[in-house]
Amino acid sequence: MFKKIAVSLVFAAVAFAPLVQAQQKVLKYAHFQPANVDQPKHAAALAFKDYVEKTTKNSIKVEIYPAGQFGKDAETMEGVKLGTLELAVAHDGAVASVFKQISILGIPYLYDNHQHAWRVYDSKFGQDFADLMLQRTGIRLLALADNGVRHFTNSLRPIRSPADMKGMKMRIQPSPVFKALIESLGASPSAVPWGELPTALQSKVVDGQENGVTNILAASLYQYQKYATLDGHVWSIHAYMMNEKFFKSLSADEQNAVIEGTRIARDIHRRMTSEQDLGAKKILTEKGMEVTELSLPEVDAFRKLAQPPVRAFVEKDVGKEWVDKLFAAIAEQKK
Repeated sequence: MFKKIAVSLVFAAVAFAPLVQAQQKVLKYAHFQPANVDQPKHAAALAFKDYVEKTTKNSIKVEIYPAGQFGKDAETMEGVKLGTLELAVAHDGAVASVFKQISILGIPYLYDNHQHAWRVYDSKFGQDFADLMLQRTGIRLLALADNGVRHFTNSLRPIRSPADMKGMKMRIQPSPVFKALIESLGASPSAVPWGELPTALQSKVVDGQENGVTNILAASLYQYQKYATLDGHVWSIHAYMMNEKFFKSLSADEQNAVIEGTRIARDIHRRMTSEQDLGAKKILTEKGMEVTELSLPEVDAFRKLAQPPVRAFVEKDVGKEWVDKLFAAIAEQKK
């Protein structure tokens, strides 16, 4: 009798096993930095995976696709929108392909420091902006982290004033806001995908580019650029985004795990990137670059040329309402 019961239990367990396995949800997580723990995006992704899998007792399995393995910018964003990709961490240029309002965050010379930017991102403005993105795209904006404070680099000469940029061919991410920024400073913008940037610099298709220290290191851009100017023109973002249908398919506990896991990842991402930003001169000098630091009056010369036309362009492109809301949040969050 007991033997029959035991056999029955074994068969029941075997029959039930596929059902248990089928209940596990796979969360594909894509980002564009190398799969190294010294890269903020990847360190954050590993922390997210560890937290979410442990907290949900593996009811969610996180698969990380680093270094653009899932696809380029447009493919990644389309994947999140359609639901073939559950979560992506992407820069503002990629996000703009599905949500052009992200361009308001590319207006130059907005914040006093990292903490000021983070307070704006985490404020009611940030939540309202996330609600707008969800309404327009079906993508849930979970958090905003740093893509690094963006600086100019080039292979021709030091840049200390806008006049030094005249005639330079500068690589930009595919974004009309960055196009307007570069043109306002007298240089010639050229949109080059991130993965093709090192080759474009090496072959002199472009003379320079603009990026944060994190990305300059990630792609070893210092190998092809002699000069760096720490003007801090844009506080570039990485957006943590999830397909809304997938998010809604999760239980309440699983949703909470994803939200908290994202917060943990965001904070790691911000800390690592800001540490590199604050050490920019030392880091880039050690890589053999000639680094120019600008005084506040020198930065203001760039601001006076660049901010008004870029702001006007953005207002025309996406509407004045959200630009005004951003500047109101910036003023409110000053300390």
